[in-house]
Amino acid sequence: MSNSLLTIDMITRKALEILENNLVITRTVNRQYDDSFAVEGAKIGSTLRIRLPDRALVTDGAALQVQDDNEQYTTLTVSSQKHIGVNFTSAELTMQLDDFAERVLKPRISQLASSIDADVANAYQQIYNSVGTPGTTPATSLVLLQGNQKLNEFATPMSQRYVAVNPAANAGLIEGMKGLFNPVDTISKQFKNGLMGEGILGYDELNMTQSIRQFTTGSRSGTITVTTTVATQGQSTITLTGTGSQTLAVGDVFTIANVYAVNPQTRESTGSLQQFVVTTANTASSGTYSNVAISPAIYTSSNALATVDSFPQSGATVTFLGAASTTYPQNLIHHKDAISFATADLLLPQGVDMASRQVHNGISLRIVRQYDINNDRMPCRIDVLYGYSAIRPVMAARLWG
Repeated sequence: MSNSLLTIDMITRKALEILENNLVITRTVNRQYDDSFAVEGAKIGSTLRIRLPDRALVTDGAALQVQDDNEQYTTLTVSSQKHIGVNFTSAELTMQLDDFAERVLKPRISQLASSIDADVANAYQQIYNSVGTPGTTPATSLVLLQGNQKLNEFATPMSQRYVAVNPAANAGLIEGMKGLFNPVDTISKQFKNGLMGEGILGYDELNMTQSIRQFTTGSRSGTITVTTTVATQGQSTITLTGTGSQTLAVGDVFTIANVYAVNPQTRESTGSLQQFVVTTANTASSGTYSNVAISPAIYTSSNALATVDSFPQSGATVTFLGAASTTYPQNLIHHKDAISFATADLLLPQGVDMASRQVHNGISLRIVRQYDINNDRMPCRIDVLYGYSAIRPVMAARLWG
């Protein structure tokens, strides 16, 4: 009995299954906006406007105090197209699907998944909340509990919380917590596979991934202070006074003396200094960092969008996290809704040897194969077009290593 030929649709569905199974960070983020991109022939640069939850102040007394809407918006841009090339012959199409997947698809698509995860891991640049000690590999339950503390202080839902760490942090955490009181089956799984797994210290999952990014801090040095008192609600830039012509890097995290974070529900101080992240690289001129772009925007507790208990004052000391010009791993702690990922439907070309596009769980993948008459080959490409953004960074934290 002769073998049936594998069809391009069968191959594409299997490739998409392999891609999903190999994603780590991307699997744990929000993909609910994908339908907005379900347009054939989407291109890099397409954007989606996303509405964030409204926030309002609770008022006292019987008299009605009507407030304007405070709805905020952000955009998610489809800015990345990644593909991987593979050759397979007509003879290989006579193989069983699982054998074909093992020999032809898995070696390449696992690399594609890692590359996508590494892209999404760059969301750390938009996240300001941070825990851990820069330069020290996480190795205790305390640092994970502090991550949960950050999420709790900012009213993050308790379910669908995830941790993604690099191999060093994974090893350190397993070793550091091996003496804790854990269910026997949990300890057994950790011992056998060397991974933390599901249901630990308030997190749905703690996953190890090689796609965690490394962050190099700016060259800023010496004493840095606030140049001018901030007095405008919603201000998202700040001018700082330092020395020389040092730099601030995108992703640099800092605090300002006497500027404390507030709970978004109660507007009460959390007792922790508000952490800010630099969102655009900045180089000092004659010691002045002018109009440093930061997140979150500065709103005091009298505003429905409050982020701090008071405005930064002139001369207040600014303290950066980590040493200058030093590289640190940026492990991630996040709620599912902190980061959004969306794929778009690429054009399905006509007049080629094979072409198929499949969508599952919010991921659209395309495979196209053509005959190269000049070299007598049949090159094939596997593509994914996507975008990502930390649309609710307050629901995430960076775990420094």
